[in-house]
Amino acid sequence: MLDAFAPDGALDAAALAGAEDEALRACGLSRAKTAAVRDLAGRHLEGTLPTRADLLGMSDDEVIAALTAVRGVGPWTAQMVLIFNLGRPDVWPVADLGVQEGVRIVGGLEARPTAREMGPLGEPYAPWRSLAAWYLWRAVELARAGA
Repeated sequence: MLDAFAPDGALDAAALAGAEDEALRACGLSRAKTAAVRDLAGRHLEGTLPTRADLLGMSDDEVIAALTAVRGVGPWTAQMVLIFNLGRPDVWPVADLGVQEGVRIVGGLEARPTAREMGPLGEPYAPWRSLAAWYLWRAVELARAGA
C-alpha cells in the first residue's frame, strides 16, 4: 500500500480517495476496508477528521466519538489510539479479549469475564487503567510462554 500510495513515505489522502477500488483491493484491502479508507481519506481532505493535535485537546469520550464517526472505526480502535498514540493513562478496554483473558488469569477465574463484567473489575485500577491493561496483556503473554 505504501508503495502505491505513499511515494514520499507519507500516505497521500487525495490519491487514496481517488483510487479505483481495484487498486485498493490489490493492496489487500477487503471491500469494507476499502470503504473505510475512502471515508477516512475523504474526512481528512474535507478537514473534518481531527488531527493528532486536536485529539490531544479532547476528552477521552470526545476522542472516541470523533474517531468512531469514521466508517470502520469502533470503540476498541479508538481506545487503542487513546492508549498507544495519545498516551492516556486511564483507558479500560472492556471488550479487548487480551485484557479479559488477563483478568481471568490474574484473578484465577474459570471463565473470561464479559465486557459488561469488565467495567467494575477495572475500577480498582483507576486512574491508571491503561497501565493495568498493559500488565494484563503481558500476563497473557507470560501464561502462553509457560512462565
